[in-house]
Amino acid sequence: MRSSFSTAALLRGCSSLALATALLAAPAAMAEESAAETAQAEEGKVHILKGLLVTSTAEETAEVGGGVTFIDKEELEKFSYTDVNRVLRVVPGVQIQEEDGYGLRPNIGIRGSGNDRNNKIVVMEDGVLMAPAPYAAPAAYYFPFTGRMEAIEITKGAAAIKYGPSTVGGAVNMFSTSIPDNADGSLSGTLKVLGGEDNTLRVHGYAGGWMPLSDAWDVGILLETLQDRTDGFKTVDGGGDTGYRVQDYVGKLGFRSKAGSGLRHAFEFKVQVSDEHSDETYLGLTPADFAANPYRRYAASRLDQMNVDHKTFQATHRVDFSNDTNLTTTAYYTDTARAWYKINDVRQTGAPGWTSISAAVMDPANSVERDILRGIVNGDIRVRNNNREYYTAGIQSVLGTTFLTGDVAHFVEVSARYHEDEEDRFQNQDVYNMTGGQLTLAAAGAPGSQENRIGDARAWAFFVRDTIDWGNLTVVPGLRYETIKLRRTDYALNDPARVTPIAVLENSVDVLIPGISATYNLSDEWQLLGGVHRGFAAPGPGSTSDAEKSVNYEAGFRYGAGDFAFEAIGFFNDYSNLLGTCTASTGGGCVVGTQFDGGDVDVKGIEVMAGYDAGGLIGLGLKAPLALAYTYTTSEFKTSFASGFGPWGTVTAGDELPYLPEHMLTLSAGLEGEAWRTNLLVSYVDKTRAVAGRGAIPANQLINERVILDLSAEYDVVPGVTLIGIVENLTDEVYNVSFDPAGARPGKPRTVLGGVKLSF
Repeated sequence: MRSSFSTAALLRGCSSLALATALLAAPAAMAEESAAETAQAEEGKVHILKGLLVTSTAEETAEVGGGVTFIDKEELEKFSYTDVNRVLRVVPGVQIQEEDGYGLRPNIGIRGSGNDRNNKIVVMEDGVLMAPAPYAAPAAYYFPFTGRMEAIEITKGAAAIKYGPSTVGGAVNMFSTSIPDNADGSLSGTLKVLGGEDNTLRVHGYAGGWMPLSDAWDVGILLETLQDRTDGFKTVDGGGDTGYRVQDYVGKLGFRSKAGSGLRHAFEFKVQVSDEHSDETYLGLTPADFAANPYRRYAASRLDQMNVDHKTFQATHRVDFSNDTNLTTTAYYTDTARAWYKINDVRQTGAPGWTSISAAVMDPANSVERDILRGIVNGDIRVRNNNREYYTAGIQSVLGTTFLTGDVAHFVEVSARYHEDEEDRFQNQDVYNMTGGQLTLAAAGAPGSQENRIGDARAWAFFVRDTIDWGNLTVVPGLRYETIKLRRTDYALNDPARVTPIAVLENSVDVLIPGISATYNLSDEWQLLGGVHRGFAAPGPGSTSDAEKSVNYEAGFRYGAGDFAFEAIGFFNDYSNLLGTCTASTGGGCVVGTQFDGGDVDVKGIEVMAGYDAGGLIGLGLKAPLALAYTYTTSEFKTSFASGFGPWGTVTAGDELPYLPEHMLTLSAGLEGEAWRTNLLVSYVDKTRAVAGRGAIPANQLINERVILDLSAEYDVVPGVTLIGIVENLTDEVYNVSFDPAGARPGKPRTVLGGVKLSF
């Protein structure tokens, strides 16, 4: 069901935003181009998304006063990852809580923001918000598929206020494959096929290019697909599926005006459609069962499966009024339908109440319920159909202009966005009898009989930032304003037609989010940097909690000379109110959607990055890139309180946050010849706790430290034909990634893949 916010409100928002951006652009359109700037203009190309990004190349990150990492196509292709968790290990300050071993539903946090379903960071694709409902329900059960991306930008610190709505930790912006742009106007493309253990098969291919349409215009086209499937690495007691299948399709159509044809325009229309079927569960293992066989799944999870259908429609226009001034506008619409049919709770036959699967697995007192899950004792299983539909719609514009005031150069960005989204929960649950290790349907629940509600949001967001260059000093003040209206509409569980709501809860938020960063070049090699900004995360629809608020600081330096680069940044996030949100993925034990106030919390740490090409030391004409990424993080609750939020529990002042390792280190080393390349990635993650606390970590809350090695190699047989070999988890390390939602869960074991890449 779509709320009444949808079409009419969006049309009003679009017309208002179009008027606002036209007024902003009017004086800029009359700006004159200087001769020097005209000489610097790019011939025949328009970077259509430039205005939506903090950076667009790895080199530009050195110009930003804060922790920004840009992972380009060359880096992504080294290991051909489809799991974003493995990609982000090279970025300091990013915390990952793995879940399924494949990155289907990543849990990403930045600088201790909390990582459950990415609900404290901003996830985008091509500058467009990609959480199914980023305001009404930011916990993301859809994430853009990494296997088809050509770059990823991770933004931390003051630069993150450009995006929003959440500015607590930062943003992850995925860049889809761009339309190939060959100098001779020819079409080009790539087909990569990889296969390996567990009947894994990955196929990624795209083709397209730009060609003349007329004397004044070029036309571009791109067709792309990602096909990814595996049988999985776990085994269900009594038999069952544990793999997944993903089908993802993208089409792009572009138009751009040629140099000398007047105002430079570029249009791009993008359609993306995907579907996922995965036999995934929230049911984990007891610590003892994990130690005996970490890749086991209990019989009660046999029916668990997730089905996700997602669509994105995006239209982007950029106009360069001069070499000084441009305006980028994007309209977007996304639609996500997902149904996760999975075990929710268990009971002994005839028992009056149900026991959550988390309590059944982790509480020793529930031994009978645990044996029902294993299928060795008869009982009842309740399977919930978490059936939800989402949509987002909006339009955003960014105006950028440069000018001089005396000896001071300015680059000013002004943006506006109207956005609306909705989450529609229409859920039911079925009861099964567990008899002799087999599940038999005993009672089917009617659609909407478990949960029947809609959460929706409307938001206006405005942003202004001035990059001020004055000799060796660059200062970047910025200000974001969000006005958000949230609503939750509850319907009776016996009212599938939704005739009359039984409750309508509304709340709203208006917030100013300032930030400022600076860099100072001590010399050609040394640069100082620092920044401070306000962290913000909105409450949910109908929530009585305050918004999450913090003041975030960072400072550090960069050094670069020849083939060596080094960066160290210290950060301190001072939370005045940390929010925790009850979700099924945090283990339940509370009403899903309920928010909890965590009060004052401090998170601080150090991020270090270094890179060096040691090829010159080898002296054989080879490249030998080396890189390091290290993060040290500590956290502390400043107050004591009793919480119904599972990951916190009863908190004593001085307790540490859960799932926040103190040390993380990633080392990478490569060796590259003329026709071959090999790369090794070594990732270390320190032990961490699953529940807030301090001191020694109880065994049933301990996530052990781990070291994971990935190895890849490529060989160019002939131009356009490359053989690929990959080993993930080379040493076959066995490790537990989480005790949430319901028991210990393993990381992916050693997986060997091989294949070929064809390019034309």
